[in-house]
Amino acid sequence: MELVDFDGLFDKKLTEYMKQNGGKRTEKEWEDAIPKLYQKFGDTYLPKYGCTPRQYYARMTDDELISTLCAHLRGGVPVPEFLCAETEKRRPTGQILSLLDSDDEETALYAVHFIGDDSLAFDKYFSVLESGEKSEEVENEVAECLKSAADQVKDRAMASYARYKKQAENASGAEKESLEKRAEYMLEILSRVTIGNDEIFNVLLAAFSDDESKIPMRASYLASYGDERALPVLLKRVENREIGFNEFRELKYAVEALGGEYNEPRSFEHDEERRFFRNRRFIVTRRIFKKQAQQPETVINEFNPAYSKA
Repeated sequence: MELVDFDGLFDKKLTEYMKQNGGKRTEKEWEDAIPKLYQKFGDTYLPKYGCTPRQYYARMTDDELISTLCAHLRGGVPVPEFLCAETEKRRPTGQILSLLDSDDEETALYAVHFIGDDSLAFDKYFSVLESGEKSEEVENEVAECLKSAADQVKDRAMASYARYKKQAENASGAEKESLEKRAEYMLEILSRVTIGNDEIFNVLLAAFSDDESKIPMRASYLASYGDERALPVLLKRVENREIGFNEFRELKYAVEALGGEYNEPRSFEHDEERRFFRNRRFIVTRRIFKKQAQQPETVINEFNPAYSKA
């Protein structure tokens, strides 16, 4: 089937429409109206194609849908929301899985987006994390999908964590770093398991004390797992007067997430992390107020993107 740039067609129609009606709406009203106009365009009959944009993709087979998606990505033609919506509705995981083998990051990301946490993709997802050949963004998206299905993949995540941890102990340099990264993904997945499991709890608790540089992140794993038996260990660490601001903040959050309290006054005036966060907040706030004074509408657009057409 012909590759159609429906977003380009919409942009042309929108430009003409705004020229004719530009003064009838404020900028904010246009921002609100454009997504609605785009959806309306999806149901507009186009004589050249003998159907609406939505119908154009609804008539395709699953294989044709995926081929069309790939053609859009290869040609740099915007992927219409109508194509995405039809693919999401059908979720043809079998056909999409092969896209995860693509060297193109955008193609792989589209694949993960469409597949989600479909169990048919679990083997492929673990292979992606094990290989270390994909970009960090693709790996992170894959890990997110496995985290949302943590109860289903917990046994494999446990086995993989134990293997990566053991291999990392005997590795060095870049190989060690890569193995530790794989192990960290497995800990993240295990932290989302909702079924009580002593073995998983003990793994998360041991990992918390295993590497001081990773305590803030691993405190968040204990918070996510939600087992209050971790409170004594967290409280003991948060009481340490030598820890920095970032670690203290994550520990305090974890304690509170598990139903505990820590209200001892602490001062981090001379802590580098504290100064960084405070200075960063000051710089951003000053920039916002400066822009508000000069171009208030620009600030609204920058910090509150109204819509995305595709």
